[in-house]
Amino acid sequence: MKINEIICGDALEVLKTLPSESIDCCITSPPYFNLRNYNVTGQIGLETTYQEFIEKLLSVFLEVKRILKKEGTCFINLGDSYASIGKTNGDIDKDDGMDIERGRSRIKKGMYMEKCLFMIPERFAISMIEHGWILRNKLVWVKPNAMPESVQDRWKKAHEYIFFFVKSKKYYFDLDVIRIQHKEERYEGMPARMVKLNPLGGIPPDFFYINANCSENDTIKEHHATYPRMLISSPLKAACPVGGVVIDPFFGFGTTGLVAKKLGRNYIGIDLNPDYCKLAEQRLRITDPLF
Repeated sequence: MKINEIICGDALEVLKTLPSESIDCCITSPPYFNLRNYNVTGQIGLETTYQEFIEKLLSVFLEVKRILKKEGTCFINLGDSYASIGKTNGDIDKDDGMDIERGRSRIKKGMYMEKCLFMIPERFAISMIEHGWILRNKLVWVKPNAMPESVQDRWKKAHEYIFFFVKSKKYYFDLDVIRIQHKEERYEGMPARMVKLNPLGGIPPDFFYINANCSENDTIKEHHATYPRMLISSPLKAACPVGGVVIDPFFGFGTTGLVAKKLGRNYIGIDLNPDYCKLAEQRLRITDPLF
């Protein structure tokens, strides 16, 4: 098994070739259900039912579970989508200037109640638990700069989830490296000074307040579904040892590899799209990625 490389291929098939219990951590963001068409044969995300979509993801993460060490960790960023037909009901914003097409038109009329939120992240997380994973956190990514929407009959979408899974009760997690400064606040009615506080800092809350963005000042901007580097830096610091290996089976633009490189971890990236693999290779040649 080679490290610090990008493998172009189907995530499930590539994962099957990797040795069992060889990876320290997985951090990834799979394609969302019926949201974008990446125009690659075999892509996940354009299934006609959410059940089929979730089953495909479960197959991928069953292999992730196999290759993770017993003390391994897994973080999955997954957003939601609405049941809608075509591109006319107001819940679909046109992707002007983007090469990526929306994919919800594959959902046939009458299959779902239109305009209903699918609850894909919750359905997926429950299915993962039923397949033997231990869910430790449902982290919330709050996006202060969430994109404006044209809908007139609901609140704007401005958050996503990051699920923190482990495969066993004993796993690698270094809380001290992500502790935060204590604040003068009350704990269940008591002043902070009356509570014994860890001198290294407090436990961070289960949310991230981080701007959404695509390129973060990179010169390569052809991929439009990247998560911010700051979003995964904390999970990677805490849940993957220095010198360890993090895998991203939906590598895309290579953000996981960039953060791993910056923090002294190794990476393995997998992506089905050869164009994205080339872009990620270019991006990873940056010697000092900014945070």
